[in-house]
Amino acid sequence: MSFQEALDSLSRDERFKATVYAMNTLLIQKGVYSPTEFEKLFAEWAEKQRIEKRAETPASLHPVHS
Repeated sequence: MSFQEALDSLSRDERFKATVYAMNTLLIQKGVYSPTEFEKLFAEWAEKQRIEKRAETPASLHPVHS
């Protein structure tokens, strides 16, 4: 499949995902960062998102832990 065929066959969201996949694959293969470093940064970003979403939720909706 050519690059143009791939572009034509994918939705906007799928093109974004393909771009991220290709860029990360190249960066790992070229030794810019390791899979372990990628996983660490990925998890850090996910944690920040979780904290931000929690901060946006009114306190009355947070579960009460006893």
